[in-house]
Amino acid sequence: MDVSPLLEGLNAAQREAVCAPLSHRLILAGAGAGKTRVLAHRIGWLCATEGFRPSQVLAVTFTNKAAREMQQRIRALLAEVEPGYGAAQGMWVGTFHGLAHRLLRLHWRDAGLVESFQILDADDQNRLLKRIVQDLELDESRFPPRQAAWWINGHKDEGRRAKHIQPTDPITRTWLRIYEAYEATCERSGLVDFAELLLRSLELWRQHPALLEHYRLRFPNVLVDEFQDTNTIQYAWVRLLVGDSGCAFVVGDDDQAIYGWRGARVENVRRFLDDYPHAATLRLEQNYRSTGNILDAANSVIAHNHSRLGKNLWTSADSGAPILVYSAYNEMDEARFVVEDMERRRAESSLRFADLAVLYRSNALSRVLEESLIGRGLPYRIHGGLKFFERAEIKDSMAYLRLIAHRHDDAAFERAVNTPPRGIGQRTLEAVRHVAATRQSSLWESATWCAHDGGLAARSKQALDRFLGLIDQLDGDTRDTSLAQRVDAVLDRSGLRAHYGAGGRGALEDRSDNLDELVSVASRYMPPDEDPIDSELAAFLAFAALEAGEAQASEDQDSVSLMTMHAAKGLEFDVVYLVGLEEGVFPSHRSVDEDDRLDEERRLAYVGMTRARQQLVLSHAETRRLHGSDHYHMPSRFLREVPEHLIQAVRAAQRPLSAYPARVSPPPNAHDELPKGMKVGDRVVHPKFGEGTLTEAEGSGAHTRVQIVFDQAGSKWLVLSYAPLERATRRS
Repeated sequence: MDVSPLLEGLNAAQREAVCAPLSHRLILAGAGAGKTRVLAHRIGWLCATEGFRPSQVLAVTFTNKAAREMQQRIRALLAEVEPGYGAAQGMWVGTFHGLAHRLLRLHWRDAGLVESFQILDADDQNRLLKRIVQDLELDESRFPPRQAAWWINGHKDEGRRAKHIQPTDPITRTWLRIYEAYEATCERSGLVDFAELLLRSLELWRQHPALLEHYRLRFPNVLVDEFQDTNTIQYAWVRLLVGDSGCAFVVGDDDQAIYGWRGARVENVRRFLDDYPHAATLRLEQNYRSTGNILDAANSVIAHNHSRLGKNLWTSADSGAPILVYSAYNEMDEARFVVEDMERRRAESSLRFADLAVLYRSNALSRVLEESLIGRGLPYRIHGGLKFFERAEIKDSMAYLRLIAHRHDDAAFERAVNTPPRGIGQRTLEAVRHVAATRQSSLWESATWCAHDGGLAARSKQALDRFLGLIDQLDGDTRDTSLAQRVDAVLDRSGLRAHYGAGGRGALEDRSDNLDELVSVASRYMPPDEDPIDSELAAFLAFAALEAGEAQASEDQDSVSLMTMHAAKGLEFDVVYLVGLEEGVFPSHRSVDEDDRLDEERRLAYVGMTRARQQLVLSHAETRRLHGSDHYHMPSRFLREVPEHLIQAVRAAQRPLSAYPARVSPPPNAHDELPKGMKVGDRVVHPKFGEGTLTEAEGSGAHTRVQIVFDQAGSKWLVLSYAPLERATRRS
């Protein structure tokens, strides 16, 4: 049989992996090294050359999209080798959860399920846990449903049911009560969450050895993609299915293990070699995506990590352009540089917007980039996330601000009244809505009536009254403060910051950063001089609503991509900008003192760098506004780990410097003499914001922008030719 289509176009290392003898194999596949191609061709080889039927193949991918693409590739390959294989019937190719679900549907009775069991998605799980927390009469602010889901799923991912947990403190005992009630509710209702799919299918095999043996005979070959991202129970699932007789062919890259925050265990790669000591390790190191300089930079950074299995990406392509490094003096300068550089590249080449991507460590960093892109009219899309003002935590915060500005905003009332949970149940809210409908009043007015005169239980009245009092008190206490101080106070005293700060790493950590960024957005906000709205808060709310209404580019529109480095995994672009490369930002301040987390941050940098095909641009800022105030950061250690000979430092106008500066340079456009005869360091006065100190300047002539740190209103950027500034009568 002619098997040349299965080997055609493969390099030597890829061919060796595809044609490997039937034994355990670990394929360490670097970024852009063609691992998906190797997996598909390996399955084709097993069927066309080793004599296995497609129905004897089980392959695990990490997304449904990857599973569909894998099936299509395999069918096409087999059809090319032998037309009769074209249908490739019976293959089990899917995600861990998809395959576990298929198994449980086939054996629902043995698994202890009802035939019509339903899958709970994340939102459904949170809603169910919310009801359970309320039924147990627990304080939702101390035991948020989202955190309960995180706690329960974490234990399931480690293979632990409620009965396996031995609480050692009152808090753990309470979480365990929630877990037990949740288990009982799911069992009674025929509900299965995502973590349960794997745990239940693993238990199915363990409790029914004959069934396990059937599947071991059915699937003598088990192939796993993205093996570095497996968690404890996924590894156990594969290990149990393979047993002593099967062959495990796992493909992964320990240098791209970036999901530790959601339970992935990079140590599973090394554990595989311990559990299968005779397994051979093959390395795919030839990269087909990036230039030599990009790969050399990425290799140099990742080489600083501990406990690597080790590999070195290389390419037969040219060295390409040097790595560009821009040293900005604040985040606005950084964003302006990125956007201007995009415009320049577009004008000088045939690049599309879709060939350009900006990557960052946290979604909170996208806000300033969005402002700059909108200001220059460049189309963009945020991948794997929402625009800043569309994010749930920002909408929650804005609801409080809207209610402070206008008590009769029913939509804001509905969103704020029980976020975070404060013991105002659905029955109470239904009573408030009924009174509002009957009396033709706002929800605020009807809540006020219900809290004092309505027929509610005393506990419900007290909860409502506390919420109403909170809004009134926030309004009164913050009315004479700056906008940023007002936002900051709302986040703290509403409980939103504590609410979104719970849960540790991952999405909740990112949401907490977004709340801090909202304070920074407020501190930068300057109402237009001609704005007819008197209240700064009302003007800010109008600005936010208009920004939220600005639609980002549609999926089929040529547009710049903005995303976190996590969301960028698996993607590639001609030009990639990595922004925010500062100590405390990337790597994050939470990781710098923990080796394991720092290693994962460095792997994230490696993933971000290897998304670039032709040009990699790195940037950092001397100062970055976080939580409403300026923070001074050293350049990221990841920048220092890139060899200097690979770097070309640039200014905003793309004037190259001889070498990457050892320290952050002063702003290139800082002026000794500014329009209006002012100097950096002068005390100035503004009719609205009062006295302050001029601390920074950028631009020239009529477009000069200055930063003023006002004594009462905080730091603001103003266009000097339009700002009604005068020198103060005294100097500090």
